[in-house]
Amino acid sequence: MSPGSLNSSRRPGLVLACVCACTILVVSLIAAINLAVPQLATSGLHPSSSELLWIVDAYIVVFACLVIPGGAAGDRFGRKGVLIVGLIIFAAGAAISAASVNVASLLLGRAITGAGAALVLPNCVGVLVHSTAPKRRSRSLAIWGVMTGMGGLVGNIGGAALLTIGSWRTLFVAIVSISLLCALWTALAVRRSSRSPRSLDPAGTALLITTTISLLIGIIEGPEVGWNSYVVIAAFAVSAVLGVAWVMVELRVRHPLLDPRLFRIPMLSTASIGMLVMFFGSFGLFYLNASLLQYGRGYSVLQAGLAIMPMTVPMLLGARFVPDMVRRIGIFATLSVAFLAISIGLCGLSYAANQPYLAYAAWLVLIGIGFALALPCLTAELTAALPTEQAGIAGGLQSATREFGSALGVAIVGTVLTESFTRHLPASLQHADPIPRTVAEAVAAAPAQQIAIINSFTTGAESALQVASIITFIASVFVVAAAFQASRRRHEQSSTAANG
Repeated sequence: MSPGSLNSSRRPGLVLACVCACTILVVSLIAAINLAVPQLATSGLHPSSSELLWIVDAYIVVFACLVIPGGAAGDRFGRKGVLIVGLIIFAAGAAISAASVNVASLLLGRAITGAGAALVLPNCVGVLVHSTAPKRRSRSLAIWGVMTGMGGLVGNIGGAALLTIGSWRTLFVAIVSISLLCALWTALAVRRSSRSPRSLDPAGTALLITTTISLLIGIIEGPEVGWNSYVVIAAFAVSAVLGVAWVMVELRVRHPLLDPRLFRIPMLSTASIGMLVMFFGSFGLFYLNASLLQYGRGYSVLQAGLAIMPMTVPMLLGARFVPDMVRRIGIFATLSVAFLAISIGLCGLSYAANQPYLAYAAWLVLIGIGFALALPCLTAELTAALPTEQAGIAGGLQSATREFGSALGVAIVGTVLTESFTRHLPASLQHADPIPRTVAEAVAAAPAQQIAIINSFTTGAESALQVASIITFIASVFVVAAAFQASRRRHEQSSTAANG
């Protein structure tokens, strides 16, 4: 009998709902804070453009660099306990953010919130795996996987509603309350599961954290200071050196945090890259969508948040059917349809900025279909590739690839948007010193040319969506090809075992 079956909950539906709520909470904050940027920019904190960037990204950096160690901590010390501690830390960080009197205290709050999220998200997977009977596990993981995609949509809608009725502080106050309620729910609904006897890996953990920080600094600073700047090149170089050191250390220790040899498992590496590619496209879209709707269509913040709701329909309705679909037609066909839908949907949105909203909504539904197919499929494959006692590590790996994809999507889409926007600005602004890089800066410099400036932004956003679509499609070809090879190899091994 597997460890997972020994700890199956008598209330699997309640546990599933609990971990889905926790997941949506920590994922939605990434999208919600983007909506709060205009209010933060004009607030009494008076952040500079660089400080504003790090107010958004401090959460992502800490989240991404600690999420795999956070999963390992849950496997070692108890997934339920670490999940509850993570939710309390998350609430504490949000409280500090809400009470911030200067940029430094807000950055501290954002970093603490990111540390809490790094304990929450991977251990949601660990709790779910150990609370669900094996025969129900794939369906539960499919539903949970879709919730990781739903978090961004909920963040857009919920964040817009909170920012409409209050300020950015209202957003953080609401998060404190929700986090504590989720902690109480977890304490009441979730059973304790068996712990892994594996010792922690301090050297490997330190190297993985510093490698991740260096890599993310390069990705985040690239659009801001230029991809050929010394800061960005140095960050990538340091990341490469530390990454090699991490691999060498992990190959020698008895109980590595994350054994690099695991990536020899075809579906583990394929699912990890697939997750990165998918969230590259989705967060490239989330980065642009609110501004495109507000500038291009004149929507309010709340209208922009609600306008993305069509994307949720296939994700809510289709998740439970994906495991059966994968069994019928295979992972290769499922991922092929999923990534094709996402790529075509992103491309279609780039031409729909000036079309009726129904056309815009139709492309969102197509993207939602892609997410509804890919997320459950990739989540299940990535989790199944590791033993149940390492369920937290599996959750951490999924979360890490997700955050890297999100950061890359925002960085590359943001770079294309800024380059195209500045290139299409009216001639009078082309010679300004410095050239405006945002709509707000351009309108402040030339109020009479607001319509032309907004048209320049729309053109830039369309170009960025087209680039995101092309990159997603090209990368997904390699992912699908790898999935086909892995699936064929798995079938051959099964046939050999059956005949032997």
